[in-house]
Amino acid sequence: MSQRLIIDTDPGVDDALALILALRSPELRVEAITTVGGNVRLEQTTRNALRVLQLLNPVPRPVLARGSSPPARKGALRARSVHGKDGLGELDRFQKPDGSPVYQEVHVPGDLPGATEVMTDLLDRYPEELLLVTLGPLTNLAALLKKSPEKARRLRGAIIMGGAVSSPGNVTPAAEFNMYADPEAAQRVLSSGLALIMVGLDVTRQVRLARQDLARLPQEGEGPVVRFLKDSTQKALEFMEQREGISSMALHDPLAVGVAIQPELVGTVSMHVEVETRGRITCGMTVADRRPIKEQFKKAPNVQVALEVDSRGFLRLFKERICPGWW
Repeated sequence: MSQRLIIDTDPGVDDALALILALRSPELRVEAITTVGGNVRLEQTTRNALRVLQLLNPVPRPVLARGSSPPARKGALRARSVHGKDGLGELDRFQKPDGSPVYQEVHVPGDLPGATEVMTDLLDRYPEELLLVTLGPLTNLAALLKKSPEKARRLRGAIIMGGAVSSPGNVTPAAEFNMYADPEAAQRVLSSGLALIMVGLDVTRQVRLARQDLARLPQEGEGPVVRFLKDSTQKALEFMEQREGISSMALHDPLAVGVAIQPELVGTVSMHVEVETRGRITCGMTVADRRPIKEQFKKAPNVQVALEVDSRGFLRLFKERICPGWW
């Protein structure tokens, strides 16, 4: 039986690739996609999620729900420099030979349900069966915990793409983007008692999509998913070349989905982790108690932290599902 899944996301290029991976994996049954503000504004992340659904037209079709944006605060960031103004590599710049757009405008219905509404409804219908995968700030899950904590505990667990305990941050020296975007929400989630797996920069930086990989894709007769993969990743690859001097991008969010498909892809360690919410230069930092002392002198572990990853195994899975025959 397929694992029932809710994906909470802020698409984002790698979010979109993660959605494609999930929707093309028979091990998973995506019941709902809930959006959150993060890489771009909420209206755009919702539009981007709808674009992926229209690209794949999955059957059965997951419910799409509009969530919330992290609270506005000084220092809040977007990731347009990585993902483009539209969050998907600025797809409106691509044209067909006749000058018409390759990607048609996506219109978001005005009557989309809310994220917490959809989550609570699904938890009523499938108690203890649903796995939540979060690919953006933890705003929506924190809202569910505040509004309906007893229903949130009906989750089988949550896989969180976010944080870093042995790796530097990516938006500040200390903090990973999703934790930095809403550190209060992240701290609420980590202290909730839910069964959590944290798939952070410690492992996601080790799984990378290279420009040379894309060069191996079909050049003729390409389908819409192959075209989307090539077009949406161009800007992110250019950013990485300029910023880090490497022609590859980390598959942060797809790896979190990969763990839902094959948990053995990562090796985890039980740790007590908290999120810094006030520090001037450490806000959003995930602080794990890694002291070499007896466990009895530490707070109880609250999360399984992924510290090892089968990079080759994951990339094989990713390529086979995104573009069968890539090899």
